[in-house]
Amino acid sequence: MKISILVNEGPYQHQASDSAYQFALAALESGHEVPRVFFYHDGVNNGTNLTTPPQDDRHIQKRWSALAQEKGVDLVLCVAACQRRGMVDEGERDRNKKDATNVADGFRISGLGQLIEAGIESDRLVTFGD
Repeated sequence: MKISILVNEGPYQHQASDSAYQFALAALESGHEVPRVFFYHDGVNNGTNLTTPPQDDRHIQKRWSALAQEKGVDLVLCVAACQRRGMVDEGERDRNKKDATNVADGFRISGLGQLIEAGIESDRLVTFGD
């Protein structure tokens, strides 16, 4: 079964990101496909490479990045939500004349069309967070 995931909450103020990650991992280990995780609203904060949690805490962004690298999951950050929250990749940096980027490895910025496509092409779209 193809299962895409929508994450609407940031990594540390809500359980949604941890739950979504654990769900994706369990689905993959059970033989399902997870072609895409779309991060929307505050969920885009899961994709910042500026996160530095304490050593004894989980590093949610690194977990997601590893999932993308090891399992080939497409991690998409909503462009409008990123613009509102200061998330910048190379394309957005150049287009908006910014001086830095902060999108972590394995994540990419794109539009809501990626969410629509995930919903159409998957058997299920599972949402985490409000």
